[in-house]
Amino acid sequence: MLKPQIASLFDDYYSSHQHPINRLTHKVAIPVIVLHIIAMLDWVKLVAVPVLPGGVLTLGMVALALTAIWYLRADVKLGLVVVAFMAACFPLGRMMPVWSVVAIAVFGWLIQLAGHAVWEKKSPSFLTNLVHALVGPLFFVAVLFGDYVIKPQPQAGAPARA
Repeated sequence: MLKPQIASLFDDYYSSHQHPINRLTHKVAIPVIVLHIIAMLDWVKLVAVPVLPGGVLTLGMVALALTAIWYLRADVKLGLVVVAFMAACFPLGRMMPVWSVVAIAVFGWLIQLAGHAVWEKKSPSFLTNLVHALVGPLFFVAVLFGDYVIKPQPQAGAPARA
């Protein structure tokens, strides 16, 4: 069962993701965006640490550690899935040429923004609540695992059913 605060964040996030095509674009775009962010942050070398993979602490590793705290505090099971995916982005990102990381960044953001502009007709929710940049991946994992059930929203102007 989701914590009330996380369920409330999901409800708020879902209110900006009503159109099924917009949600579909996000199912493609969010993993691609997470991959490119991790890959690009991994390019920023901070300090040599011989015991780490590659022998260097990167900004990507710091970002993973900080976001892992947030995700695991939000929900341990769902957080573990998101953190495992993020961790898998490191070796994948290191195998990819720079041009391909840049290309998937452009692709991911264009797909996501198209979902909002063309189908949803609303701006992305993280523009009004920056926490939603973290909520998106957790939301889709929660939906995939059945921990959050998408509830149809009443259409504007539709009569309420008793």
